[in-house]
Amino acid sequence: MSDKTQRLEIVTPEKKVFSDNIRYLIAPGAEGELGILPEHAALITPLKIGLLKFDHDENRIIMTVSGGFMEVRDSKITILATAVERLDEIDVARAEAAKMRAEQRLAEKAPDLDVLRAELALRRALNRLNAVQ
Repeated sequence: MSDKTQRLEIVTPEKKVFSDNIRYLIAPGAEGELGILPEHAALITPLKIGLLKFDHDENRIIMTVSGGFMEVRDSKITILATAVERLDEIDVARAEAAKMRAEQRLAEKAPDLDVLRAELALRRALNRLNAVQ
């Protein structure tokens, strides 16, 4: 693999989550997984619920992302995410409870149910649970 690197900045509304040089990034783009290497063509894409994967200082980093946007330009990747969690930050019991609540809401089919919101909550919970397995 090349020794070239690119800057990765991951930001949520609450904080800057990550800022350093990496060699590659795998991200859940709107049309599927994207692999980003240094000198990648300019790109702006929405991000789906999924996983961010990259190596940093010889460590494999995996984070869940709950949507947002990614911009790639001049060997710099900027991710503006709704929410991001490192694997060691995921509370499995909380994710299980969120999954059960979302499944229960969807099964009840109440007339005032916001189906999209319940489906997104279920996808976020499943993403967290799949990430830690």
